[in-house]
Amino acid sequence: MPLKVAALVLPLALDTFAVAAALGIAGMTPRERLRLSLVFAAFEAGMPLLGFAAGALLGSVLGGAADYLAVAVLIGVGVLILREDHELDAGALMRRTRGAAIIGLGLSVSLDELAVGFSIGLLRLPVLLVALLIGAQAFVATQLGAAFGGRLGERLRERAETVAGLALIGLGVLLLALKLTGRG
Repeated sequence: MPLKVAALVLPLALDTFAVAAALGIAGMTPRERLRLSLVFAAFEAGMPLLGFAAGALLGSVLGGAADYLAVAVLIGVGVLILREDHELDAGALMRRTRGAAIIGLGLSVSLDELAVGFSIGLLRLPVLLVALLIGAQAFVATQLGAAFGGRLGERLRERAETVAGLALIGLGVLLLALKLTGRG
């Protein structure tokens, strides 16, 4: 189970880091980084709880087929991350970190976590622990991405998103293989 939890949480950190790095390219004060980190952590910890509720309900209805649906959701989220437009305008993103617009940014960056929360319910993982770990990774990844984004550059940010997508697809494929061989 710890491997499954880590395999869910770590790719999300890369995706969060990539968005925060795009913001960091425009430059942020320590106070702005803290506010952004807290918002991202709150949304990213909360969304899996919503997804979990839906996944647990659906899992009880679907029974054994729920594991296959969880695999499909993980692979689907990975594919969506890979297909996302990696061209981010740092200035436009910075405008979204002010006032009520930051809520929209928090929602948009946490949609992956909603889908992962759905998988948490279907895979019967400890939701509170996973949500707390996702929130913690979001805080740390946002701090690091926003602080070092200007120094790391666009290419590294894009690679972080690609690795995140591939990692979630890989986890889905691994879970499918384990299920098909009777070890999952």
